[in-house]
Amino acid sequence: MTRKLEELFDLPTKSDDASEPVVESGSDLQLLPQSLQTLDKIELALPAVKGLDASDQEMDELASSAKESFDNLMDLGMQVDSRYASEIFAVAGTMLGHAITAKTAKINKKLKMIDLQLRKQRLDLDSGTDTTPTAQGVILDRNELLDRILKPRTDSES
Repeated sequence: MTRKLEELFDLPTKSDDASEPVVESGSDLQLLPQSLQTLDKIELALPAVKGLDASDQEMDELASSAKESFDNLMDLGMQVDSRYASEIFAVAGTMLGHAITAKTAKINKKLKMIDLQLRKQRLDLDSGTDTTPTAQGVILDRNELLDRILKPRTDSES
């Protein structure tokens, strides 16, 4: 948005580094930053899933590109005549939908991988092919145990 429009309508100025658009308080668009932060928190909570880096990077690029396009279209929509603004805002909403879809697809893929890993572990446990090391024990009575404990001492004393 231009500074003259911001001054004319007494709107808060948008900083250059801000990634969220300035929206009215009653708008549904205010939920977007919170939703994206929640998705990012979920993403950070799942570092154990590996092998998805290339796809994740592509989804992040798509989401950031769509969000940047949304911001640009919102700024453009505020600067054009009102009869053309509705179509621009509709396209901006579509871009925002694409950003959310990219983030959601990324999270769904990670959750599916975690589910598959858990199923594999469950199958490994059920089939007995679990690679978890286990201890092996020997059943001894008291006298045999005492003999084993005392035998090395008696050998070293003699």
